[in-house]
Amino acid sequence: MSENKNAGRNSYTIYDDSTVGTVQIADEVVAIIAGLAATEVEGVASMAGNITNELVGKLGMKNLSKGIKVEVMEGVVSVDVALNIKYGYSIPETSEKAQEKVKAAIENMTGLEVSDVNISIAGVDMDQAE
Repeated sequence: MSENKNAGRNSYTIYDDSTVGTVQIADEVVAIIAGLAATEVEGVASMAGNITNELVGKLGMKNLSKGIKVEVMEGVVSVDVALNIKYGYSIPETSEKAQEKVKAAIENMTGLEVSDVNISIAGVDMDQAE
């Protein structure tokens, strides 16, 4: 697993075939995947910093990676995600669903192994009453 500096970002080789070429992925892309997956979970109001899927279209994808820290070491990913939870939802249940969804999304889309997904609850969103 090679790690290259490219415009201040880390990128990781996820596929290398001398007959075809290589595929590299930036750590920011892994963070965006994690953010999209986490905000799709029922009970998650937004990423820390109040970024929701609806706002991504207006503000751009790079804003979705705020509140997410990604570390890739030798093809294994560790993710820290800060979330705002909707009022009335179980924090343990919602966090577990978010962990599972983030892990599955990263592994399915990148082929990298996810060792852990650490969730921190940054706040409770009172405006999300349904």
